[in-house]
Amino acid sequence: MSITKSLADATRVRILMALRGGELCVCQITELFGMAPSTVSKHLSILFQAGLVQSRKTDRWVYYRLPGREAGSAVRATLVWVTKANENEPQIFADTKQIKKIQRTNLSEICKRQGKK
Repeated sequence: MSITKSLADATRVRILMALRGGELCVCQITELFGMAPSTVSKHLSILFQAGLVQSRKTDRWVYYRLPGREAGSAVRATLVWVTKANENEPQIFADTKQIKKIQRTNLSEICKRQGKK
């Protein structure tokens, strides 16, 4: 999927903005958005295919992050543009506050909670 098509959904833009603060586990992203894990995974897959996020798996957790300097110029320029265009949005401020709260919670507890949904 192209970069522009991947940005056509507000949730995917919010995911990119959430990852500005660093790597997040899929369960943390799921907790932030309150969506089904499969829905969050689909959004992450689209962003991954566009090259806008990278992932790694450790034990039972999959983590996503924004690409670094190794990313192509189009990806780097897109991430700068997305950040500048959205950094003052009230929803982004709320997400950032919520992410900090989520990051203080043990990943196992978050996963256990989501397993009950």
